[in-house]
Amino acid sequence: MIAQGEVWLVGAGPGDPDLLTRKAEKLIRSASVVFYDALVGAGVLDLVPASTRMVSVGKRAGRHSKDQRTIDALLVEAALAGERAVRLKGGDPSIFGRSQEELAACRAAGVPVHICPGVTAASAAVASLGSSLTLRGLARRVTFVTAHLRKGSPPDLDWQALADPQASIAVYMGKQAAAAVSSGLMTAGLAGETPVAMVENASLPSERLFRTRLDLLPIAARTALGDGPALLLIGEAVRHGPLPRTAERSATVTQGKPISLAL
Repeated sequence: MIAQGEVWLVGAGPGDPDLLTRKAEKLIRSASVVFYDALVGAGVLDLVPASTRMVSVGKRAGRHSKDQRTIDALLVEAALAGERAVRLKGGDPSIFGRSQEELAACRAAGVPVHICPGVTAASAAVASLGSSLTLRGLARRVTFVTAHLRKGSPPDLDWQALADPQASIAVYMGKQAAAAVSSGLMTAGLAGETPVAMVENASLPSERLFRTRLDLLPIAARTALGDGPALLLIGEAVRHGPLPRTAERSATVTQGKPISLAL
């Protein structure tokens, strides 16, 4: 499906291979080389033919195997050599996927480059919750933000703009920044009892779901979440819809008293 000398930025979705688009699977199976991120699910990587060259270019918090310029150069080099190159990204390439840098590098080198969209983590997370990010009368808009932290720096976010009680907020890479998110939003006026859902490893067999509230978010994230990538969903809309029966719940202790994290 891929003409020689092209690059496709392919959305691998949140991890479950059943959530891949049909186009994404075709592109993966017809590639001659796949450059893949650390957050691409193992089940998705299993779809790559054994004859296809695979190159890990994964970036996880504090553990970068390749910098962005190196990744850009690898894509261009492969395409100029006539490779059918797939750049496999977790979620959707155009949502916090740093696709613009790779698009620009390919175009500057005269390499044809295209995007195949994927299911973003927020969509998978709210589906697992059995809830919605939009709800008439409660959530008139949805905002996607990333809380990825530069070392020693708080998230660079406009808390005043985000603290809208009639909005839903999806915070990507939210675990380490949970305290800053909670403090920033409440300082900007969002109520401490605002519902929060925490979803770790969305769509994967190891997925874990928790409900809490904004003022309890720092301790909830610290005590309930593990090492997997976590997404925070904040707003009145996520109060609605029960957790699936398989979902995990958790509790923590403050001042000697147990506090349920489930709303």
